[in-house]
Amino acid sequence: MKTLSANKLCVVIPAYNVSDTIEDVVQGALQFVEKVWVADDGSEDNTAERALKAGAAVLRLEKNRGKGTALRHLFERAIQEGFDAVISMDGDGQHDPLDIPEFIEAHQKNPKAIIVGSRMHARENIPRARYNSMHVARFFISLAANQFVEDTQCGFRVYPLQLIRRMCLTQGRYVTESEILIKAGDMGGRIHFIRIGAIYGAIRSHFRPILDVTAITAYIISYFPLKYLTEGLCANRPDTYYKGNLRDRIAAHPLRDAYYKLMTVLAIIPLTLFFLAMFTAGSVRMKSNFASIRRLGYGFYKISLATHMLPFILVIISCEKLMGLFGIEMRVIDDFINKFYPHLW
Repeated sequence: MKTLSANKLCVVIPAYNVSDTIEDVVQGALQFVEKVWVADDGSEDNTAERALKAGAAVLRLEKNRGKGTALRHLFERAIQEGFDAVISMDGDGQHDPLDIPEFIEAHQKNPKAIIVGSRMHARENIPRARYNSMHVARFFISLAANQFVEDTQCGFRVYPLQLIRRMCLTQGRYVTESEILIKAGDMGGRIHFIRIGAIYGAIRSHFRPILDVTAITAYIISYFPLKYLTEGLCANRPDTYYKGNLRDRIAAHPLRDAYYKLMTVLAIIPLTLFFLAMFTAGSVRMKSNFASIRRLGYGFYKISLATHMLPFILVIISCEKLMGLFGIEMRVIDDFINKFYPHLW
C-alpha cells in the first residue's frame, strides 16, 4: 500500500537487458511509491516494453552507456518532476522491493542523508572474491567520505536530490555510485545504512569483476592526492569537495581524466609517503591539518601501510588462483585484508 510519505519520492531503475526480471521489480516498487522511472540503457531485448507494461515510465537511451549515465538521466528527470529524493534499485532482481518501506522510513528520519543498503552482514551469501573487493573498497571510500560506509557497492539507495544537485558527476558505469558517496561525504553530507539481504545465486549481473573493480579503484586513488594536499595545507578542513573543484575540472575531459588516474595510480606509493611526512610535520607545526585523519585517532601510518599493501593483494590473489589449478585451496587473502584494512571508525 502506498503512503503519503512516499509522495515526494520515486523509484528509479537503470536497466540493461533485464526483460526477465524488470516487470516483477517495477510492480513490487509500485506497491509503495506512486512513480517508477526506468532508464532503458540501450537494451537489446524488450526491457523497455516490459517495464511499460508493468506500469513504469520509461526513459529510452539509444546506446548502452553504463549504469552511471543512466542514473544521471534518471536524477535529471526526477528533479524536473519535482521529487525531493529517489530510491535507486537494480532491475535484475538483486534488490527486494519489499525492503522499500524501510528505506522510506529511514529517509523520513534523515531526509538529508544518503541511505545505503548494506549486505556486509550476510557474508555467507556473497561470493568470496566479491566480498573481499567490497571490504577493501569500503576502507578507502570511507576515508575519502570522512565517515564509515558499511557497504559502498550496493546500488539500493535513497538519494536526496538536493545533495545530488550540489555535486558534479563525472564518472561512468559503476564508478558513479562510488563517486557519489565520496563527494557527498567529503562536502559534509551524511551516509547512513540499513541492512538488506544479499541476493546473488542465478542472477546475472553486468558488473565486470576485473574491469569495473579496476575502474573504481583508479578513481578512488585519484581522488586522494588533491584531497590530502588540501587537508595538509589547511587547518580544520576535513570536507574538501565543492562542485566544480579541480578534480571535477580534470574529469571534464575524458582523456585528461584517464591520464590523471594513471599518473596517480603509478605515484600513489611515493605520494602516500609524502603525505605521511606532511602529517608528521603537521603534528609539530600545525596540529589541526589533515582534520579527517586526526579525528580518527590512529595517525597516518595505518593509511600509508594499507596503501602500500595494495600490490600484495594482487600477488596473493594470483597465487591463490594458481594453486587452485593444482587442487590446492588457499584462503590467505581473507586474513590479509582483515589485518591491513581494519575498521578505523
